[in-house]
Parts: sequence; C-alpha cells; structure tokens
Amino acid sequence: MAVQLPKEFIERMRELLGEEEFAHFYASYDSPRFAGIRVNTLKIDPEAFKAVVPFDLRPIPWCQTGYYVEEQAKPGKHPYYHAGLYYIQEPSAMAPVELLDVTPGERVLDLCAAPGGKSTQIAAKLRGRGMLVTNDINAERTKALAKNIELYGVRNAVVLGESPERIARAFPSFFDKILIDAPCSGEGMFRKDEDMARHWEPEWVRKYAGMQQEILKSAASMLAPGGRIVYSTCTFAPEENEATIAEFLLEHPEFRVVPLRLDDGIAPGRPEWLTWLAEWGEGKMYPPEIAAQTAGCGRLWPHKVEGEGHFLAVLERHGAEKIQKEAEEDRNVSSKWEGGARDKRNPRHPHRSRPGTGRDSKAVDDREVLESWRTFAQEQLDGAELPGEPLLFGGNVYLSPLAKERLDGLKVVRPGWYVGTVKNGRLTPGQPLATALSPTEAVRVLDLPSSDGGVIRYLKGETLQVDKERIRCREGASPKGYVLVTVDGYSLGWGKWQDGLLKNEYPAGWRWT
Repeated sequence: MAVQLPKEFIERMRELLGEEEFAHFYASYDSPRFAGIRVNTLKIDPEAFKAVVPFDLRPIPWCQTGYYVEEQAKPGKHPYYHAGLYYIQEPSAMAPVELLDVTPGERVLDLCAAPGGKSTQIAAKLRGRGMLVTNDINAERTKALAKNIELYGVRNAVVLGESPERIARAFPSFFDKILIDAPCSGEGMFRKDEDMARHWEPEWVRKYAGMQQEILKSAASMLAPGGRIVYSTCTFAPEENEATIAEFLLEHPEFRVVPLRLDDGIAPGRPEWLTWLAEWGEGKMYPPEIAAQTAGCGRLWPHKVEGEGHFLAVLERHGAEKIQKEAEEDRNVSSKWEGGARDKRNPRHPHRSRPGTGRDSKAVDDREVLESWRTFAQEQLDGAELPGEPLLFGGNVYLSPLAKERLDGLKVVRPGWYVGTVKNGRLTPGQPLATALSPTEAVRVLDLPSSDGGVIRYLKGETLQVDKERIRCREGASPKGYVLVTVDGYSLGWGKWQDGLLKNEYPAGWRWT
C-alpha cells in the first residue's frame, strides 16, 4: 500500500464498516488519486471551454462544470489557468456547493473558505448578482483566498478574516445560503495528502467535533428563515459528521435535514453509528426522530466514487414570524447601500475598521474617490457602469456589494472588488479590475494567442515589443495608455503602451514561475 495509514484509524474503520466493506475501503488506497478542474462560468461556458481546452476531459457526475483530468496534463501550467478559466479542485470537493443550490441575487456566506475553491464555485452560480461574503479565520490562508477571488474575476465578494462568532453579531438572520466546509480531522484526504495521514492523531476527532458545533451555532444565527446551510467535512469520523448534525438538530429544532438524492455515487448517512458511539461511551443516545434524520445526510466514499472521502448534510431553517419580520426590515435598511445609494447623513465616510486591518490614515472625501474612479472609467473603460459602492480602504478603491456599516469592527481583507489605488487625484488600476473585465469593457485591448510565446513572456513580467496596429482601440482612442492584455480573448492583466513598447503591469506575486 502506497499510503501508510495510522493503525488506530485502520482498526476504527474496520469496526465501523465491517470486514466485507472495509476490505473494499482499504483497497481503495492502492488506487491512484483523482484530479479535477472546474470551469469558471463567470468567464466561459462549459461548451466553449471544451472546444478550446488542450487536455482530455471526463465529466464529474455530481458537478455539471467539473471534469476529471490527468495530473500529467499539468493544468496549472497553461495560460488559461492564469486567465482564471478553470479552478484545479479535488473532485469530491465540488459536491457541497452543488447541494447549496445557489441562485443569482442571493446573499451567500462561505464561512471556512480558504483557499477559495468553493467560494469561486459559489460566485459563478451568483453570476455577479447578490453577494458573497467569504471568510477564513486564519490570516495567512486569507491571502490565497483573496487572490483566488480576484483571479477568477469575482465582482461581488467581500473577504473577511474573522471568527464565526464576530461575524454572527454583525449579520443576524442575514444570509440566504451558508456553506460550512468545516475544519476537521481530515481522514478523507489521506490518499491525497500522505502528510495528513502521518500526522493524524486520534484526539483530533473530539477536538474538531467541539469546534464544529460552535461554528454551526454561529451559522444558525446568521441564516434567514427558509435559508439553507450545507455542512461538509473531509473526514469519516461519525463524531464529526452524524453526531455533529444530531447534536445541532437537538439544540436547534427550527432546522431539519433535507434528504439527499442517492445518485451520482452519494451514499446515505449512517445513523447506526450514533448507537455505536453511545455504546462505546463516545456519544449519547439521541431521540429516534433526530437520529433518523442523519440517514438523509450523504457520504462520498473513496471505494465507491472517483474522489476522496466527504460527508455532506443539507440543513434548512423554518422561519418564525418575528424573525422573518426582523430579517425583512434588515433587508430594507441595507438594500439602499447594496443598490449603490449614498448615505445622506454622512457624506464623508472613510471606511472604519479595527486597528491593524488597513485603516487609511487620512479621511478622504467620498467625492474625491468617486471622481477619480469615474475619470478612470470614462477614459479607460469608456464610461462603463460597474456595480458596487465605491469606498476607500487602506489607500485602495473598492466597489463594494455591502453597506459599509456592516463591516465596522470586523477584520476586513477585501471590502469588495479592488479596482485600484488613488494617488494625487488619479487612479492606478489594480490587477483584480483587469481579471474581472470583459474585453468589451476596455478601451484598449491586446490579445495574445495561447500558442504564442508572447503570452508566457507577459505572464513572466517582461516588457513586450508591440506594434500599435496590434492594439485594438475604441473609435477615436489612441493606443497610448492602459491596455487590457488577454489570451485568446480572456483577460489576464494590464499593460501600458507607448511608442511600440508595452510596459508590463502584471503583478510580481502572480507571475509565471
């Protein structure tokens, strides 16, 4: 066996599964792991993607935009990856967002989001409408989360680095959908990540189960009546799965499990394991009506599907009349902001945040920020009307989908779509502005074919020699100025053209290595 599994883990899984099923489960660790990519439909639809992608694709059953690929194809080493046309993602990890059933216009929270694969999947389903609040409490991991949100062209997301409890105080009964891809003991990832198997400890199961209960409790208070939570883990332990759900249902009778359709390889939950835990003194007996609901949860087993181990539970909240009324009042108050209206009571509102989270030292009038942004949009984007409320945060300009008051006191990583930095009254465009733009929204465009070595040189940060005839300009515009650089028509970043040279504006941290 290629993967060295912990002895305690083997004994436990044999006890839970029984000898016959355990034999199939154990044998799956001799099988190769599966690699997948998911099409970013904010930039390209699946049919168009299949027509241009240079490697073989095979559909993933539980995700219409997901495909198996061979790891040898190295999908991360193609310009289309740098254009954000697809996300490299473990196949089973695509299932939770599909069950969240996101529709455009909804308010969605991804509570434990880094590195951001599921957030980009949610954003694609929102289609630029509504909002996504994506969060991770680990400050280091939020760097990858923010970059992925930016690379994949998401315009309507706010990135936080907060604890669930603090977010809950700011967003009571606010979200239509909440995803909890919970921190867990990671047993389902042993085949994919051998280091996780080597470092696993039996005590992790109980430690993470307590943490998961607290996260679910916070999420419950943020969900609007009639809303949906999808809870998922990448572990097999019933303490972190069926028992966590049963405990949540016991404490939150306004919630129920929505039974999953048992197709596409999804197996049912194991309510009998609650009894097993109780008999071994590792759990308690739950009322039959609660225990029975856990059968409606789902599991992806590595010996039954082409993917790693996952647990899935869909929870829906029944709304009390009072809570519904409060939620509707809350929506009425905040909708004026989300629609872009100004707060007449406070014409000067530099963004306020906790110390150390990027508060700008100068109070900059909103009118100056708006004017610099409008000037840039008029000159470089031909006056394009882009969604969101312009605000200044840490010296940068963002278009935010969220009322600024909602962010007060929170650790904000990105308050919205980063469009640039204002200095001396002029805006320097940011990389995330470029990645979320369509070529039709830019005044100047330079398209580099994926088969041309020029695109690799651009992605490496090199200055390019470019004849002015290659710069596609709007009528009446000069080729001199900011240019949106694309590959086969899909945006990559900025350049600045003058006298036959394209000065490379592709950021150092994003470059091809």
